[in-house]
Amino acid sequence: MNQARVHHPASHGHHHKHGTDGQAEILDLDAEVLAEHTASITAWLPRHTGPHRIVDLGCGTGAGTFALLDRFPDAHVTAVDASAEHLQRLRAKACARGVQERVHPVQADLDEAVWPDLGSPDLVWASASMHHMAHPDRALRAVHDALAPGGLFAVVELAGHPRFLPGNAPEARPGLEERVHAAADRLQAEHMPHRGADWGPMLAAAGFTVEDERAIAVNIESSRSEAIGRYALGILQRIRGVIAERLSPEDLTALDQLIDTSSPHSILRRDDLMLRTERTVWAARRT
Repeated sequence: MNQARVHHPASHGHHHKHGTDGQAEILDLDAEVLAEHTASITAWLPRHTGPHRIVDLGCGTGAGTFALLDRFPDAHVTAVDASAEHLQRLRAKACARGVQERVHPVQADLDEAVWPDLGSPDLVWASASMHHMAHPDRALRAVHDALAPGGLFAVVELAGHPRFLPGNAPEARPGLEERVHAAADRLQAEHMPHRGADWGPMLAAAGFTVEDERAIAVNIESSRSEAIGRYALGILQRIRGVIAERLSPEDLTALDQLIDTSSPHSILRRDDLMLRTERTVWAARRT
């Protein structure tokens, strides 16, 4: 993603070009908190046979890469991202898991007209990465042409930023989270018109046969994962960095209290957090 684009602070598959300033940590938390749901998506994928050659487009720090390696123990994954930091983290994780021989990291900007040679994969996975592309139609055609005949393309799209707070929170400014997200959504719509898009028609236009589509609602109580508080903190800190001037002074003060870890109002001190998010998955085949 280039410097001009504001991005989904919690997406777990990107192809950044700029400094990540905390993004890698958020991607790692995203992978940890949503591991069960990512695994459920890989299990749902319609397959004729187990894929041997997989490409993870906009792999980030590897949430999808490792879920796919777990699901398909005979497969190798080419993990593509523009961020050297993300790929460095992915390599370190692969070594720690003992699967480095099954992972091939490739640093590439997927907005360039010429893509790296991805071989002829049986499965291409793009989770929260397609909406970052400047020319998604061109990217879809490139995936179609790269896939082996009969190969599958799995696209995961996010409905928006995750929510964490109850509607009546924080006490001083009820509804703050919705106003913060509304401001972020307006800003991101200017830079990323395909975030939250319906990829079905675009996949069909690129020559794919869309075999299945699945909407997933995620609701995880913070009592199930202590990482949810840190995940919420990282996301709100990141959003604040781009929308501060779009908030009222009262909302900005309340937001600053939430993300101040030394404040008694810090989001880390709340016991009523719940991660709520939605994503949609399309399984499209090259016939």
